[in-house]
Amino acid sequence: MYAVIRQYQFDQSASEAVDRQVREILMPRLKAIPGFVTYYWLNSGAGSGASLSVFDSRESVEESVRVAANFTQQHLSGITSQPEILKGEVQAHA
Repeated sequence: MYAVIRQYQFDQSASEAVDRQVREILMPRLKAIPGFVTYYWLNSGAGSGASLSVFDSRESVEESVRVAANFTQQHLSGITSQPEILKGEVQAHA
């Protein structure tokens, strides 16, 4: 398994809009990527958030990075920062 964590900063007043667009637009796009395992979105409530996506291959993780970047550019431009991205092979899970 492979995973990617993306951490975002955004205007706290846009929190509900960000959550809604993640649920309604981004999640279906990520779920459509072959090898999708799971996705989590965490909103701190203080103008920051992070996502965790898990896939069964490195190629699927790379595709998810492209999909998420496109989504951010199209739907959250001017609301969120460019995310910090951490990706790699999962070494342990429970």
